[in-house]
Amino acid sequence: MPNAGDKVPSVTIKQATAEGPKDVDPAALFAGKKVVMFTLPGAYTPTCSNQHLPGYVAKLDEIKARGVDLVACLSVNDGWVMKAWAEQHGALGKIVMLADGNADFSKALGIELDLSGPCMGMRCRRGLITIEDGVIKTIAMEAPGKFEVSGAEACMVSLG
Repeated sequence: MPNAGDKVPSVTIKQATAEGPKDVDPAALFAGKKVVMFTLPGAYTPTCSNQHLPGYVAKLDEIKARGVDLVACLSVNDGWVMKAWAEQHGALGKIVMLADGNADFSKALGIELDLSGPCMGMRCRRGLITIEDGVIKTIAMEAPGKFEVSGAEACMVSLG
């Protein structure tokens, strides 16, 4: 797991856009910005779809009003799935949807989660990471099966 003060790793993944997936390097994308990145196991999974993403969509303006330049969602899914999921929740073009299909970014961050047992493969742990100019400022990862420290409400508290 990363620590405060670590730089965001440079890895090419996909960003879901209205035109479809495009290559993106989160290290370059986050440079010079204050970023909130929430991480989750998968699009269309119950907690992610019912609470995690919708919470950030609902609180986006409040979060940005606290000086946040960019809100990003990271999941180990392909770019087309992330695009469809974002469209379904009104997040496309508002929240940066990062599709980490091979878990390369999740592994580089040290937040990968092996869910092979329940046949979900390699995923990303549920959490919240704040980043300033490409440097991790805070990180909060959820305990297995929990949703307490990474939602939009918890993000608002952490931003002060």
